[in-house]
Amino acid sequence: MTDLAQERRLVTPIPGPKSQELLARKAAAVANGVGVTLPVFVTRAGGAVLEDVDGNSLIDFGSGIAVTSVGNSAEAVVRRASAQLADFTHTCFMVTPYEGYVEVAEALNELTPGDHEKRTALFNSGAEAVENAVKIARAYTKRQAVVVFDHGYHGRTNLTMALTAKNMPYKHSFGPFAPEVYRVPLAYPFRWLTGPENCAQEAAAQVIDMITKQVGPENVAAIVIEPIQGEGGFIEPAKGFLPKIVEFARENGIVFVADEIQTGFCRTGQWFACEDEGIVPDLITTAKGIAGGLPLAAVTGRAEIMDAAHSGGLGGTYGGNPVACAAALGAIETMKELDLNARARRIGEIMLGRLRGMQEKFEVIGEVRGRGAMIAVELVEPGSKNPNPAATAALAKACHAEGLVVLTCGTYGNVLRFLPPLVIGEDLLNEGLDIIESAFTRL
Repeated sequence: MTDLAQERRLVTPIPGPKSQELLARKAAAVANGVGVTLPVFVTRAGGAVLEDVDGNSLIDFGSGIAVTSVGNSAEAVVRRASAQLADFTHTCFMVTPYEGYVEVAEALNELTPGDHEKRTALFNSGAEAVENAVKIARAYTKRQAVVVFDHGYHGRTNLTMALTAKNMPYKHSFGPFAPEVYRVPLAYPFRWLTGPENCAQEAAAQVIDMITKQVGPENVAAIVIEPIQGEGGFIEPAKGFLPKIVEFARENGIVFVADEIQTGFCRTGQWFACEDEGIVPDLITTAKGIAGGLPLAAVTGRAEIMDAAHSGGLGGTYGGNPVACAAALGAIETMKELDLNARARRIGEIMLGRLRGMQEKFEVIGEVRGRGAMIAVELVEPGSKNPNPAATAALAKACHAEGLVVLTCGTYGNVLRFLPPLVIGEDLLNEGLDIIESAFTRL
């Protein structure tokens, strides 16, 4: 609801009594494996505010994990999806197709990096997109091995769990996992042993050496990487690292896949994060921010690679659902009309400025990093680089109690990540940052 007042308002403790009642119902009805970060039950949401059943209004620094980048209930998303809902909800594109799917594919072919001929296939979730990118790369190369990176996250299906680096909570007790997956180091500047200045060169050399010795480039179908890692801790690889990996892939006929599921659609201040170093991926996977909150995902890439899969080999009952496609066209319309890339860059300026000021005051902040509206602080034990997950959990809890939705991430559970909607007002943004600063002061 875009008419929702863009203000924080607390009328009960967080969570309030009605939310606590619903939480008890959840415990009795929903599988225990489905966790909740902040147990406030939402009744309305708009812009950068969530309203719960108890009448509290919370500032949203999570965007449903980078999904509602255009704000909740964005006008164009609601208008287009509502119109489509009235016409028809589903036919299955593989049975009787419809124009919306084709329109989304055309938009993605145009927006994604590179001016080569492209094709797109639509799916339901980020994990499905990554899984299908691997299928397509294998069909094209006639090879099997897939190379992924430390701290990477790619989903919760069997193959994407294998691609994901972090055991808890994503992989623990769920094996065995898909074979022919090889993990190599990431250029993680803050934790590179010989210092950030050596990170790109040394990490790329290690990666190439490991692939050459342990796998054989001629056996590798795809290299899959997030241009900025999401769940792994918003790690931006050292500048120069990604171009070296792309060059190695090109030289060896390996399909380079950019997983832009969390970074895509203006989140980092560009349509796609890989544009920062001029990288043109062979395949790019998208989801999250694509459709303003409706389930949709895509693989877009070079026509000759995308067309390698046989007819009927790609798809799914709900893939490219017509209502989700209409919402995606509304989200893209909003991003263009409001120039959300510029908005994201402005959010980044404000957040990085404020958080770096806090870093000077609070020893617990080891690093402030990120681009656009994808910003994080990595928390350490003061005087060291030892991860500090306890402080991270305490800070998140303190923010939640004050009506600010924040998320944590990181392989070591020691990163606070911020993903505000790109339409957030600067007053709300600064109020959220005030809450964060206050939480650090009380830590």
